[in-house]
Amino acid sequence: MIEKRKIFITVKTYPTLSKKYDEIVCTAGILDDGSWARIYPLPFRKLDYENRYRKYQWMEIQLEKNTSDFRPESYKICDIAQVKLIGEPVGTTMGWAERENVLFLIKIQSTLI
Repeated sequence: MIEKRKIFITVKTYPTLSKKYDEIVCTAGILDDGSWARIYPLPFRKLDYENRYRKYQWMEIQLEKNTSDFRPESYKICDIAQVKLIGEPVGTTMGWAERENVLFLIKIQSTLI
């Protein structure tokens, strides 16, 4: 089932060459319902420049379960053209408090769902 989801990116590997996918980046984060998600493969350099995400940034993306991976948190991107960044990356001007607040809000929202 394909779903449009919001994810707060917390993990992003360096681009790696792949025979099957050309180049990929393993990306992971926390979905808006508080669950963990691993998105693989994600062809980072094929994204429009304005949609090249950074760590600690919200992204809206169409996902579906990655049935070729047994891990329950594994998803794959459905349409790279539908990637949409939401705001700027959450910084550390106040230490990690800003990022901690985002994670706290996700936790609170997930208990209300």
